[in-house]
Amino acid sequence: MEIQNTAFEGLFIIKPIPLGDERGWFMRTYDIELFKKNIPSFSGEWKQMNHSFNAKKNTFRGLHFQRPPFMESKCIRCISGAVIDFALDLRKDSDTFLQVFEIELSAKNRKMIYIPKGFAHGFLTLEDNSELVYLHDEFYHSDYDSGVFYGDEMIINPINITPEIISEKDKNYSRLDVNFKGI
Repeated sequence: MEIQNTAFEGLFIIKPIPLGDERGWFMRTYDIELFKKNIPSFSGEWKQMNHSFNAKKNTFRGLHFQRPPFMESKCIRCISGAVIDFALDLRKDSDTFLQVFEIELSAKNRKMIYIPKGFAHGFLTLEDNSELVYLHDEFYHSDYDSGVFYGDEMIINPINITPEIISEKDKNYSRLDVNFKGI
């Protein structure tokens, strides 16, 4: 498994390395020691695992996050189909504040992404029947659930998409105010 830095402090691309033979392949997707060694903010504990199925291409989910004190880090992997994954930096005092990191995650490329606390997360499906598995280091707390509209004008490098399928909740998130200083 290879863990790569990005221009966003604390956000990492993880590349599992499949080992194959005539039977197929095997790959490690999580190694606590490797994560602790290479990801300084990693808590060492995953509390929840979620699985998202998306029937149609061009479905958007996001940009979701939990407000303090229940902010969460996530590790995300696409196990079927393909998505463009987005992570919006909401951390006050971050060099990449209100910038978006994007990456294609797919069953084919097997890449994963580790997103630290203080980011909003979303994705757009590139294929029908796309599935993602998420690990979270915090439990879901509905009272602290929040989000940012993907087309918010305050985002420095806009997410240029036109989803065909998006929930009313994701469509109607409040826009960031010019006084927003981060979380």
